Amino acid sequence: MQLVWLQRCTGHARKATDFLPAIFFFGGFVWDALTIGRNVTALDLAIFSGYLLTAAVILYLIGRPMPIEADAGKFTLYFRKIYSPRLPYFLLQFLFGSLFSALFILYFKSSSHWLAWLMSLALAVLMIANEFLESEYKRFTLSWAMFGLCAMLLFNFALPFLLGSIHAVWFYLSTLLGAGFAYGLYKKTPNHLGSVKPVWTIAATLMFAYAVDMIPPVPLVKRDVVVAYELTKLDGDYQLTQQASNWWVFWRNTSDDLDLTAGQRVYCFSSVFAPSGLKTRLYHRWEYYDKKQGWQTQSRIGFSLSGGRYNGFRGYTYKQNLAEGDWRVSVETENEKTIAVHSFSVDYVQAATPRVLQLY
Repeated sequence: MQLVWLQRCTGHARKATDFLPAIFFFGGFVWDALTIGRNVTALDLAIFSGYLLTAAVILYLIGRPMPIEADAGKFTLYFRKIYSPRLPYFLLQFLFGSLFSALFILYFKSSSHWLAWLMSLALAVLMIANEFLESEYKRFTLSWAMFGLCAMLLFNFALPFLLGSIHAVWFYLSTLLGAGFAYGLYKKTPNHLGSVKPVWTIAATLMFAYAVDMIPPVPLVKRDVVVAYELTKLDGDYQLTQQASNWWVFWRNTSDDLDLTAGQRVYCFSSVFAPSGLKTRLYHRWEYYDKKQGWQTQSRIGFSLSGGRYNGFRGYTYKQNLAEGDWRVSVETENEKTIAVHSFSVDYVQAATPRVLQLY
């Protein structure tokens, strides 16, 4: 009886272990989603850098031949006895998966237009595909490509964070530094397993994607972008009067379908997370949709940003006498890189409609 019970327990345990990779994957992703992206901190970057350096050490050790010593000590012999050839590739899979998970969340929270979402989607695909690539990392070309991509994306965050600037030159320089790091490690690895050439292709692709606004201006992360009728500052908070949503839209209190009266202002309020020490200038680009000519810029109004506030840096602009129809406001950097896009519509009515007060 005891033997049957033990066999059943062993069978259940083996079945449970089959689900461990999925449990670790979703558990780690949920943890990252809850703890990363509110704002980028030095601790976040230090942890991610630790992942990257650990992956670098593993790649270097894999590329080194392991000589067989006749007089090897007991510990060395015991280690070789229990060592599994799968271990370094499993660790690489874990480290790359952790980096892709964190970077996907950071880039996704920095994306709010379709070009940037494509970049986030690509990271999501890599994050999921990584769960099935353990055996493929033995093809060292793939390992170098994944390592180089992680290095470049991490450096894209770290360099602007450390320098307190989001100028475009730092993105291009950080991309080259990440690719150079992968190339230098490859050259230092004794056996030169695989090829490092795809790393340079990835670097060129990232720089092209940034040039066409597919990559958001990291490390800035959007928190809120809303439109309102009135705006006042009250005890350090902004109180906004916004359009109330219809009663059947029970999942939100406000609506982006604005009912205006003649001569009424419309405010655009935005909140953006920025690392401490970063100083720059942001812009609100107000655009109106013309049925014949498409989106037409009506104005581009700037305001200064100084980073470090935990709840995000806040700024606003306003316009008056807006035409009826579809509008959108893009929150942009000085070099016209898009942080967020908020769409709304305007309709003129004779009297004010129901409104709500919101604090930001």
